[in-house]
Amino acid sequence: MKVKNLIDFHPKFFETLKGYSRDKFASDVMAGIIVGIVAIPLAIAFGIASGVGPAEGLMTAVIAGLLISMFGGSRVQIGGPTGAFIIIIYGVIQQYGLGGLAIATIMAGVMLVVMGLCRLGTIIKFMPYPIIIGFTGGIAITIFSTQINDLFGMGIENVPANFIDKWVCYFSNIGNIDAWSAGMGILSVALIAVTPKFSKKIPGSLLAIVVMTVVALLLKEYAGVTSIKTIGDLYTLPKGLPAPVVPALPEGESFFATLQNLAPVAFTIAMLGAIESLLSAMVADGVIGDRHNSNTELVGQGVANIVVPFFGGIPATGAIARTMANINNGGRTPVAGIVHTLVLLLVLLFLGGLVEYIPMPCLAGVLVMVSYNMSGWRTIVSMCKSSMSGTSVLFVTLLLTVFFDLTLAIEVGLVMAIVLFMKRAMESAHISVVRNEMEVHHDGEKDEVLAIPENTEVFEIEGPFFFGVANKFDELTRDTDAMPIRVVRMRKVTFVDATALHNLEIFIKASHKEGRTIILSGVHDNVEKSLLKAGIVMLVGKDNVCSNIHLALQRAAEVAKNLK
Repeated sequence: MKVKNLIDFHPKFFETLKGYSRDKFASDVMAGIIVGIVAIPLAIAFGIASGVGPAEGLMTAVIAGLLISMFGGSRVQIGGPTGAFIIIIYGVIQQYGLGGLAIATIMAGVMLVVMGLCRLGTIIKFMPYPIIIGFTGGIAITIFSTQINDLFGMGIENVPANFIDKWVCYFSNIGNIDAWSAGMGILSVALIAVTPKFSKKIPGSLLAIVVMTVVALLLKEYAGVTSIKTIGDLYTLPKGLPAPVVPALPEGESFFATLQNLAPVAFTIAMLGAIESLLSAMVADGVIGDRHNSNTELVGQGVANIVVPFFGGIPATGAIARTMANINNGGRTPVAGIVHTLVLLLVLLFLGGLVEYIPMPCLAGVLVMVSYNMSGWRTIVSMCKSSMSGTSVLFVTLLLTVFFDLTLAIEVGLVMAIVLFMKRAMESAHISVVRNEMEVHHDGEKDEVLAIPENTEVFEIEGPFFFGVANKFDELTRDTDAMPIRVVRMRKVTFVDATALHNLEIFIKASHKEGRTIILSGVHDNVEKSLLKAGIVMLVGKDNVCSNIHLALQRAAEVAKNLK
């Protein structure tokens, strides 16, 4: 097989250049400018909330946005920092420092590239929906809890990382709330919430930042209000673009020890980035009527996350809100994403001085609204009315995300989802034993009753034949007063696993030792292939593998005659 067929890497950017027109370019430029404006406050807010800074947030949006648009598998995907990574990034910085974060991000990028080259894009999209809603809701709650200090101007220097300790700290410092900061934070939230009601074009977050920055300057100049903290009070924005820097290892740790310690975190970043970017691409496909290449998208995301840390950036992925803003404003090719990064680059180069005046309560208000939009509370309410198993997985994942960490939440959520799925599969599977006569049901035709030959019993397996059902089958065959001839009807068995094959082999060998004949009926082609590979067909004999129950009972009658 040719290597080019093994590697599924076909960036949409180069595909869309074929037949690219002036009209498409004009539409993409307009969409890119608008999305770039939308991304400004979000990139700054995500950078600060993650524990780095506004410049790092903007730099991530510039570099990652450019690389994801150029090498990704979606026409309209907009990449950059997102709220989902805030808690992970903050935790990594607290434990391993900025160097540890950079190394973990590079590792995650490599993992994403490997996933894409190994064609795992389609598999990752099968992550159970309750888990996605659970950890997204948990992240939203955690983001909200991190913004209370800035939203109300409490002035707490070291906010505890633990969720419960954090809220205990907030309540113990409730007397330190600054009225001016609290008012600005609450007004920012209100302004962002109501903006879509009178304008679909102006992003509420940008409007809130512009208005509140002007208000903060006026209050300081004419009312002497100096208690409202701004970005410039806490961060120093660099002049120009940062030079590439090789990430430093955490102090006192070897290279391999660092890789070992950071591997779980890197895997979490990679999985979260893969899930979020592919979900965003799937949503976009439904709107524009296109089909993204999930494997190429993973490679593009991976390349972005490998490069970004060398410029002080943070993990990035596809952003659903910005991608939808791109689509709604006419963006239809990756050129719009590239234009959006140019807008952010101009802000970083020439408007950094203005960024310093943005009030921290306003940025906190932006993130409060981000957390609200992430929470998916309507979906949670809807799911609570449906499947109990899905609801339990959702809330366990959510609570573990809030009170422990995202890695544990996803691991436990996946295990729960698998166990509950197997439970439902076992409950849906049915094994029955029939003697004397049996009803045969035909689709669209009259049912018939077949006489079962003497000394014959029929075991009918309905549903997937995997380890749980295989054990049930084993118990049933042991409890039954065995007949000399046993027909195993498998017309509703869609697949078999290793345990089922093993138990079936033991059952056949034990029956042969006791002088009994085993006949297989209605075996599907894919199941028969598994039986052939396992040697089951040779074990029972080809004459005893029948395509339907009529032939199986005829064969049983022949064997029964020879018993007399």
